Amino acid sequence: MESRSIRTPEAIPPRSFTDATQAVEHLIYLFDRATEFLRESFKAASQGKMPANRVRAFYPELRFEVSSHSRVDTRLSYGFVARPGKYKTTITRPDLFKQYLEHQIDLLIKNHGLEVVIAESDQTIPLHFAFYEGTHVEGAIPSKEERPLRDVFDVPDLAVMDDAISNGTYRAKDGFEPLAPFTAPRVDYSLHRLQHYTATAPSYFQNFVLFTNYQFYIDGFAQMAKELINDPNSGYIAYVEPGNVITYAGDKEPSEGVAPPRLPQMPAYHLLREDNSGITMVNIGVGPSNAKTITDHIAVLRPHAWLMLGHCAGLRSSQQLGDYVLAHGYVREDKVLDADLPTWVPIPPLAEVQVALENAVEQTTGYSGYDLKRVMRTGTVASIDNRNWELRDHREPVQRFSQSRAIALDMESATIAANGFRFRVPYGTLLCVSDKPLHGELKLPGMATDFYRKQVDQHLEIGVKTMEILREMPLERLHSRKLRSFMETAFQ
Repeated sequence: MESRSIRTPEAIPPRSFTDATQAVEHLIYLFDRATEFLRESFKAASQGKMPANRVRAFYPELRFEVSSHSRVDTRLSYGFVARPGKYKTTITRPDLFKQYLEHQIDLLIKNHGLEVVIAESDQTIPLHFAFYEGTHVEGAIPSKEERPLRDVFDVPDLAVMDDAISNGTYRAKDGFEPLAPFTAPRVDYSLHRLQHYTATAPSYFQNFVLFTNYQFYIDGFAQMAKELINDPNSGYIAYVEPGNVITYAGDKEPSEGVAPPRLPQMPAYHLLREDNSGITMVNIGVGPSNAKTITDHIAVLRPHAWLMLGHCAGLRSSQQLGDYVLAHGYVREDKVLDADLPTWVPIPPLAEVQVALENAVEQTTGYSGYDLKRVMRTGTVASIDNRNWELRDHREPVQRFSQSRAIALDMESATIAANGFRFRVPYGTLLCVSDKPLHGELKLPGMATDFYRKQVDQHLEIGVKTMEILREMPLERLHSRKLRSFMETAFQ
């Protein structure tokens, strides 16, 4: 369709669906059509044929309208709208989110007995997001071209990429309430950031995610993954490393991808299953800033659970190096989420995750019941943003830790749990005591090496086993209602 100033794909009228699979297929068609239009227009511009008119395409959107107060199954934590009204969400990469979208749309249709409408939205697709693997679009335009790229194509706009929906601060301006926790531009932004930070494509991320702050755990995960993909009963089909280096089941060496010359900021490793129910592990390094950054982006993939497996300072004299700490509460002194999630908001333990973690510890260590206290304590974990807190006057932080009943201290766990709460992703924490600075047991090189050699493999085995326990749980049970507010989006 041509106009004097803007060239767009020919408009397609809205369509109604009562079948989720057909609805998603139409979303894929609309999105592929729009992005192909942008890529072809950019290709012409890169060959010196800059379009005379502005070029524009739009994200598809899903609309849903409810007029009745009829109650749905109240045992559900998602899959329905909270009250009568009009709802919508823009959609990106429906090919990547196909399984997720089919599940969410199917629940919506069945729970309300109504149809959904698929249409083209009025939200423009930035040119950069029409390229899935991070193509540097500016670099492909001939330097002699005088017109700036943004004079012809839409570019990313941070004004439409905030987290107001997830933060509970969104206010509808057009009469439509949100159907999903993220808009399409916000999702696209994170998909590109994931590629940058982890050096792996978003399509390889699995629904169960482990975070660690030590390379020792990654080394152990790599060894475990290569053993599991060669076990025909494991269900794992491939192992993916940074650079999208893929080793398929039955192979001894990778057959795809190129390892990067240096590791990215937060490298990710993926143990794949056919239905994306495998395990991803990310080395987030040290500190709450990285912990927030990576969970901000992985959250758009709507994983089913994420866990922190890391080291901590034990704060009780009764603890021993190598003991485990199962967090059931958090003292948030990390500060990175204070503007998005006030510190007065409690971060509750999720029974489903806590029980799975405890069961995994029992199965791995052989201890159970009261004897489990020999190797694991349940209690509050304090996360702080100052790695060298020990060098301050001890009285001030130690008094706070004592008042909070904290039993362990680290720098990442509260951030990961709080962002799980904020983004409605089931979360948990199992830490391992690696030093006791209040009791004169500092983490020194020789002691640390011996500790890592003995404890990392067992700790990692517990984390993987926990994820496998959670994978067997029905989704409606795993996605606890503790994570949902009284005004919530229908999509998980």
